[in-house]
Amino acid sequence: MGRDGGGGVAGGMSDSLLRKVLLSYFYVAVWIFLSFSVIVYNKYILDPKMYNWPFPISLTMVHMGFCSSLAVALVRVLRVVDLPTSPSMTPQLYTSSVVPIGALYAMSLWFSNSAYIYLSVSFIQMLKALMPVAVYSISVLFKKETFRSSSMLNMLSISFGVAIAAYGEARFDVRGVALQLAAVAFEATRLVLIQILLTSKGISLNPITSLYYVAPCCFCFLVVPWAFVELPRLRAVGTFQPDFFIFGTNSLCAFALNLAVFLLVGKTSALTMNVAGVVKDWLLIAFSWSVIRDTVTPINLFGYGIAFLGWDTTIMSSCRRSRLRRPRRKPPRLMRRLGRSCRSAMGTVIARATIRLRVPDLILASPYLVGS
Repeated sequence: MGRDGGGGVAGGMSDSLLRKVLLSYFYVAVWIFLSFSVIVYNKYILDPKMYNWPFPISLTMVHMGFCSSLAVALVRVLRVVDLPTSPSMTPQLYTSSVVPIGALYAMSLWFSNSAYIYLSVSFIQMLKALMPVAVYSISVLFKKETFRSSSMLNMLSISFGVAIAAYGEARFDVRGVALQLAAVAFEATRLVLIQILLTSKGISLNPITSLYYVAPCCFCFLVVPWAFVELPRLRAVGTFQPDFFIFGTNSLCAFALNLAVFLLVGKTSALTMNVAGVVKDWLLIAFSWSVIRDTVTPINLFGYGIAFLGWDTTIMSSCRRSRLRRPRRKPPRLMRRLGRSCRSAMGTVIARATIRLRVPDLILASPYLVGS
């Protein structure tokens, strides 16, 4: 009787664990699909050889205006998400903490979208591999990260791999590379400032509340360069009629991506997003080569492979350090009894997985996501 009861509990827990794992896989797949779609869609709109609407600031403003409207509706009208209350977002706190992040976000989006005019999707993804290098360097500069020779060696290997990929690029364009590198620098600075200006003050924002606060600020910062850079050109092309279906669905994909981020972080972890991002990058490179017909050389792939190995080593080292810092807690008495009662081969595996592993750990163990 006791054994049957223990087996029933273990079976129920195994079903629950399986549902969580499958649901997490679903969220990862949705995030990869939407992120993939937004990048390809932006490339399609901005590329002179495709839709031929080379106005990256205007496109970014359309995104920010659309996301601001929907975020306000979700927060103020539908009340799906609550605003942070401790501490509350006062005008002084907004000016000192959110406005600098909004300015950096505006610059990052402007430059990254501009790069699609000059560079292929595959090469842009390879240049984005420098993001860990930029984040680590700026974190050390702001004293948010301690300098480690092992970490610096990983950063150098990533940089070396990206340099090889750039050397083998068939459509190398100095303007595009400069724009993408500037976008990486602004984005890395924004990520570090989020930790300094928001996290250190106890302000926790999810992707929806982040859009609620940051998107209007970002829109306002983009108005100034738009008025001088793109507005005169748009007036010169007075016959252009925007396709509301194209821009509407593009903006909807951008907002849905933020919702997917909200779901993915809530159900898994930020580390899972990073690993899923690598899968997305490889898929984009394959899509760029096979569908868009961009040239991807063996030197490109060799260099990006070196950068990927450096990135993988960095992530694994970070995981080990975080687990060493995490205090080891003794499993609850009920879970220990469950582990003792489930002595069949399958029951033991399920009990140990339930006690020791979180859902993100199970996902990260998947060879599909780690690319092995």
